[in-house]
Amino acid sequence: MTESAAPRRDKPWLFRTYAGHSTAAESNRLYRSNLAKGQTGLSIAFDLPTQTGYDSDHILSRGEVGKVGVPVSHLGDMRQLFDGIPIADMNTSMTINATAVWLFALYIAAADEQGAPRGKLQGTTQNDIIKEYLSRGSYVFPPAQSLRLTQDLILFTTKECPKFNPMNVCSYHLQEAGATPAQELAYALATACAILDGVKAAGLSDKDFAEVVGRISFFVNAGMRFVTELCKMRAFVELWDEITRDRYGVTDEKSRRFRYGVQVNSLGLTEQQPENNVYRILIEALAVVLSKNARARAVQLPAWNEALGLPRPFDQQWSLRMQQIMAYETDLLEYGDIFDGNPAIAAKVAALKAEAVAELKKIDELGGAAAAVELGYMKSKLVESNTARLEAIEAGEQIVVGVNKFTEGEPSPLTAGDNQIMVVPEHVEAEQIARLNAWRAQRDAKAAQAALDGLVRAAKEGRNMVEPSIAAAKAGVTTGEWGAVLRGVFGEYRAPTGVSSTARQVGGQLDAVREEVQRVSTKIGTRAKFLVGKPGLDGHSNGAEQIAVRARDAGFDVIYAGIRSTPAELVETAQKEGAHCIGLSILSGSHVTLAHEVLRLMKEKGVEAPLVVGGIIPPADEKLLRDNGVAAVYTPKNYDLNAIMTDLAQLIEKSVEGRA
Repeated sequence: MTESAAPRRDKPWLFRTYAGHSTAAESNRLYRSNLAKGQTGLSIAFDLPTQTGYDSDHILSRGEVGKVGVPVSHLGDMRQLFDGIPIADMNTSMTINATAVWLFALYIAAADEQGAPRGKLQGTTQNDIIKEYLSRGSYVFPPAQSLRLTQDLILFTTKECPKFNPMNVCSYHLQEAGATPAQELAYALATACAILDGVKAAGLSDKDFAEVVGRISFFVNAGMRFVTELCKMRAFVELWDEITRDRYGVTDEKSRRFRYGVQVNSLGLTEQQPENNVYRILIEALAVVLSKNARARAVQLPAWNEALGLPRPFDQQWSLRMQQIMAYETDLLEYGDIFDGNPAIAAKVAALKAEAVAELKKIDELGGAAAAVELGYMKSKLVESNTARLEAIEAGEQIVVGVNKFTEGEPSPLTAGDNQIMVVPEHVEAEQIARLNAWRAQRDAKAAQAALDGLVRAAKEGRNMVEPSIAAAKAGVTTGEWGAVLRGVFGEYRAPTGVSSTARQVGGQLDAVREEVQRVSTKIGTRAKFLVGKPGLDGHSNGAEQIAVRARDAGFDVIYAGIRSTPAELVETAQKEGAHCIGLSILSGSHVTLAHEVLRLMKEKGVEAPLVVGGIIPPADEKLLRDNGVAAVYTPKNYDLNAIMTDLAQLIEKSVEGRA
């Protein structure tokens, strides 16, 4: 190559930003703006009612509409979402799981209206239900029925949409729930095996089955341990090739390729000194793009201020620019794999593979991933791992800059002033409900009911439910109606919480807390009782689980029923059980609405106990909650769980004394 010759560059990965909020119209404006800035694919975030099969006016949807994503209640919303965006030309990722068949049906209906050939459609539905039971909590139906829906979508797209990835095995949320690299490898691969076992049993030809394998993609996480994360991705590549070759007999090397997208770790983003998160995101991104043989095909990066709240368009743009600079200004894409032949890398990859294979064997012995979910095995292991991670941070064994070391610093100008984060206006929910009611009023009610009846028949008869769902979408059926009829056929499910006594603290760190809890319990004449609640539809239960585990280990009598309770149910439980303190864990941004409702019901029912709230809560909202009667507010900066336990004991003591 001469000095003047331009070096050959690999094609860059897809640049995505995970986005969606408020309304379909607002989200559409954001998508078109991001695409104009050089984003090359869409990654749609849906709000919690949409993810869990409820309409915006359902009681469990209160406070949740438009908060963590866009509400899509019917075909009109999906039309609006893609207004001015040609579906046939867009690679669209949809983070949707329990209701993946339904959102895909709405997507197909919108694509048909645009005249987009189904054979041209490109993108991904996440459609990974196993990890919902383990980490993210937006499941609806029992495992067997949920896996059937997953399989239906895979079989449909194999025939109708061969360029579309019908499933994105998602280990991202496993790491967010505390998974070690080996657990992330094992649990994701076990999930893929559970899906492929079911698809193979459907009687596909070897050629069609190989096509299915070739369209399974993965969505992974990359944390701060840069070398380990890079090696984890190389281990994923090798293990997937071996599993699809040896377990499933796929001979086509192209079909066996490990194809993945990534969102780098949000768990490690800090509320303290949040400007440091920019460096964290960059380092984590390098782990998934430096190694050519294990390079991500699509990358979406969190914003630096996600530990503070919903990022603004500028914050998302900043993360997009990081990707573009890496791809276009460096020489990264001009070289082959720079890690091949490195003995340290090879040794770490081999060690991770061995640990993951051993864990895969254990899951197989339990009956596979679905059985391991129902037995609570994988969930309990994740809770244990997350407990160990948090305890290492508390003890200073794992350094987090700005959190437990180097905490002194200058105030950040990035967090000064108003409008530091995006806030979804309160009127959004009422306006979305009004549009929903208008949609119901103008549609052909008989056609909608007939389509729902057809969906019920398909579900009961064991037929593929994608085409009946598309027919329902075109007839004007709503998300909540689709979810309700399938709940009627399949039932609902509540996954094991994985909460047990797992404390490993030594050196008296927990002993002092136990003594304080015991002192207060003795003083009030009964063991201090703490109710941990997850109101609304926020299924991210990792924080609630860790609080429940530590409270139990500290000597509290703990009540924790898992996710998805109404405020009325929580207050009723507190009254019935005689709870001395109620704690709400809310990460969806609905903390003000839900906490106010709990406080109102507590007053109405005469429940006299301090209410504490934990979550991603901006300072202005923290003040508002306290001013309205919340006794304490805990955010990610409050990483010392023992200090929280001491606070709770003293709040209970003060509350009981105040009533004496």
